[in-house]
Amino acid sequence: MVLDGAPSHRSVQLEIPENMTLLRLPPYSPELNPVEHFWDELREKEFANKVFDSLDSAIAQLALGMWRLESSPAALQSLTGWEWILKSS
Repeated sequence: MVLDGAPSHRSVQLEIPENMTLLRLPPYSPELNPVEHFWDELREKEFANKVFDSLDSAIAQLALGMWRLESSPAALQSLTGWEWILKSS
């Protein structure tokens, strides 16, 4: 699992399963964090130039965008499945 420097990721109370390896990103490196590219994709494709009437409408649009990415494993892997991540396990 790739972790950034969020306080919850550094907690001494964080229990890590034995079958999981943590890869900590260097400080201040959002360009290396795959989830940043995921959120950028959603912002660009699902929220650009749109105004929502309600929070529920925005949440529905987010769900639609997440479903779009979930339905396309190749697109999701291109955003998050970088070689250095895939080879680290």
